Amino acid sequence: MTETLAIRPADAPRDSAALIADMGARARAAAVRLAGAPTADKAKALVEAAKAIRTRAAAILAANAEDVARAQANGLTAAMIDRLTLDPARLEGVAAGLEAVAALPDPVGQRIDETRRPNGLLLQRVRVPLGVIGIIYESRPNVTADAGALSLMSGNACILRGGSEATASNRAIHAALLDGIRAAGLPEDAIQLVPTTDRAAVGAMLAAQGLIDIIVPRGGKSLVARVQDEARVPVLAHLDGIVHLYIDRAADPAKAVPLAVNAKMRRTGVCGATETLLIDRAYGDPATIVGALVEAGCEVRGDAGARAIDDRVLPAADSDWDCEYLDSILSVAIVDGVEGAMAHIARHSSHHTDAIVTEDQPTADRFLAGVDSAIVMHNASTQFADGGEFGLGAEIGISTGRLHARGPVALEGLTTYKWLVRGEGQLRP
Repeated sequence: MTETLAIRPADAPRDSAALIADMGARARAAAVRLAGAPTADKAKALVEAAKAIRTRAAAILAANAEDVARAQANGLTAAMIDRLTLDPARLEGVAAGLEAVAALPDPVGQRIDETRRPNGLLLQRVRVPLGVIGIIYESRPNVTADAGALSLMSGNACILRGGSEATASNRAIHAALLDGIRAAGLPEDAIQLVPTTDRAAVGAMLAAQGLIDIIVPRGGKSLVARVQDEARVPVLAHLDGIVHLYIDRAADPAKAVPLAVNAKMRRTGVCGATETLLIDRAYGDPATIVGALVEAGCEVRGDAGARAIDDRVLPAADSDWDCEYLDSILSVAIVDGVEGAMAHIARHSSHHTDAIVTEDQPTADRFLAGVDSAIVMHNASTQFADGGEFGLGAEIGISTGRLHARGPVALEGLTTYKWLVRGEGQLRP
């Protein structure tokens, strides 16, 4: 068995439930050690892992080329292949992301608040790790590094189950993470990669109460839906990235056109890519925006108003307004002002990211306050919906729920808190 597999002999093929039980027990033991690990040791592990990524770059890229070739042969979509593909620049971004996480403030032990009761009791809330995190993901091998780094730095152990399409890439990156962990003297079981692509392993993770504290799914709608339906442990997830960009009547055309193109076309396969463009009926030059998108290679589908702007716009079906294309396809609707835009978003948004382009501050404020999404933007591309761009180093995912964490989930989102109560012998009357 080669080093890059990073699989113990004990992990040879066996019952998935037994496999996950063993991995979970080892992760639980590692989590106990990580919870009290010094910040310097955790940071060293990630810095050394970044060095290993660079040292192993040729091997990682070769492994990724195998995955990409297999994905192409299996007919994966262009968006899926884009998510899967690594090149030297993207791999350097993975290494730099590890270093960025290492440089972030350690959330473990941070004091959230403190109060002294009239009876003299001192109450403090401090951040503590969640414990063991299970991450189930598809396509993107960079998630192996991001999820491992964020889990480690926040004092959590993690069990990673990547998609079959990225098996070789994930194993190669995981081997580099283990190099860093060993160099820092931390437990290797802190970051484990499930050694099988058997879907039964996913079911075993979802049922691993007492071993896994939270599940984070990152992938397509069918994966996330399965996780939410079957999980017996808490889930931190979003189903879709149905992202809207609204061009207000007071938008500056010099901003509106490049923002619309960038928000859709920079990378169409990311969850922050705009999927529906809303244009105020009173906006002066919608044709330039639509034309720029078409010229950039985007298929535009629209309502009657949008089709009247440019005869290259195809008719939109009702399902288009609820579709996460993850491709060079965009739906366009003409709406009546900011209230019309907000009404459309309320009907169709997945509460991920929505944005407004306008020079009218009261209108922007109305939009920012009234749109119920995890991320709401003004005069910025929706492609900024990313933990790294938010200064979080990386993200383990973007949560669209309301409990625990919302938006890009990074170090702070991977902690909970406990109460510390300090007394001097007080008795409750």
